[in-house]
Amino acid sequence: MLAQRNYQTPQNILAVLKAGFDLSQEDLYQFNLSGFDLQTVNLSRATLVRADLNRANLSHANLQDADLRGASLCLAILRHANLQGACLYRADLRGADLRGANLTDTKLQWVRYDSQTLFPEGFSYKGCGAIGPGANLNGAALNTANLRYCDLKGASLLGAYLGGSDLTGANLHGARLVQADLRGAILTGAFLRNARLNGANLAGVDLRAADLTDVEFEQFESIAGADFTLVQGLSTEMRSRLLQYPPQELETVHPLTLKTTLQSLRG
Repeated sequence: MLAQRNYQTPQNILAVLKAGFDLSQEDLYQFNLSGFDLQTVNLSRATLVRADLNRANLSHANLQDADLRGASLCLAILRHANLQGACLYRADLRGADLRGANLTDTKLQWVRYDSQTLFPEGFSYKGCGAIGPGANLNGAALNTANLRYCDLKGASLLGAYLGGSDLTGANLHGARLVQADLRGAILTGAFLRNARLNGANLAGVDLRAADLTDVEFEQFESIAGADFTLVQGLSTEMRSRLLQYPPQELETVHPLTLKTTLQSLRG
């Protein structure tokens, strides 16, 4: 194995490849291989947990059963790569090109993708547990997830568990968050235009400077301790409805901003 051969740097990995060796079963935990040309390389069953593979060229690479948990593959080229049985849990595939890749039994839960990610033709990426625009995440357990600036435009998050998650600056335009549990979530600067939030629990949510233009809701489960400071698009009618919530909810203090819900709505 690579560790046994004492090759511990990315530069030495290239030397290994040029010498005709493969990297199957190697332990490349947290290695920085950003921008490397790894076309056709054999990385089957390799450990690439939290590896930096941004912009790497992995066309036709063998990544069967590889462990890519938390790996960063932004803008990586994975055309016709073999990812059968690979684990990409929490990996970042934003802008990656996976056209022609083998994704049979690939574990894609919590993988982040965006509108620039290119999946194989016919692959149902919206329903595989990955996180991105149009994703079907109904009932998903995303508690305390780091979703900062995530593109969730049009995503379906009905009844999803998002308690304590960080959605700072996230794009939730048109997202369906009906009956979602958002207790303690951070939504500062989030884009929530046309989102559906009926029945959602907003207790302790930080909504400072969020865009709530044309948000759809009839009733929230709770707004106790929610901070609405500087929210955009909150109509007079919406604000009036929120101010009719029970005093015990309106007088609850947000644990971080130390402002009551009532103060944030009146400010």
